[in-house]
Amino acid sequence: MDLDQLKRILELVREHEISEFEVEQDGLRLKIRKDAAGSVVAMPAPAALPAVVMAAAPAVAQAAAAAAPAAAPAAAPTDAADAEIELAVVKSPIVGTFYRSPEPTTPPFVEVGATVKKGQVLCIIEAMKLMNEIDSEYDGEIVNIYAENGQPVQYNERLFAIRTR
Repeated sequence: MDLDQLKRILELVREHEISEFEVEQDGLRLKIRKDAAGSVVAMPAPAALPAVVMAAAPAVAQAAAAAAPAAAPAAAPTDAADAEIELAVVKSPIVGTFYRSPEPTTPPFVEVGATVKKGQVLCIIEAMKLMNEIDSEYDGEIVNIYAENGQPVQYNERLFAIRTR
């Protein structure tokens, strides 16, 4: 399955307003589902995928993300002073499995309320048996952790919200 075929599948899903679609071809299983907001989310199944497909997966996710409305940084609506502070959102740069700590028996890299510095490791995303450390691009305080430990994440999916300083 090449990138043109994937794009055609995404177009058909949008055109015919299909809420969920799954296809398997040559050992590749692709599942496409619309979320509650109606935006398309493409997920390669967690089975062993050829390297070519994994290379194409971010492009498919980008195409799906381009169809969805762009998400603005969240603002904390709790207080008048907090409403003016924008939150920086750290998003997943790759498709993989999200881990909050380096090993199951060790504490998480960060917790809600923790102060982080630019370059500090926030989490690990495992992709094709490679552990990729995700670093903070901001100095600030962690106010939300969106992903669940051990769960798959998609390209450009929200991972953390940081109140910048």
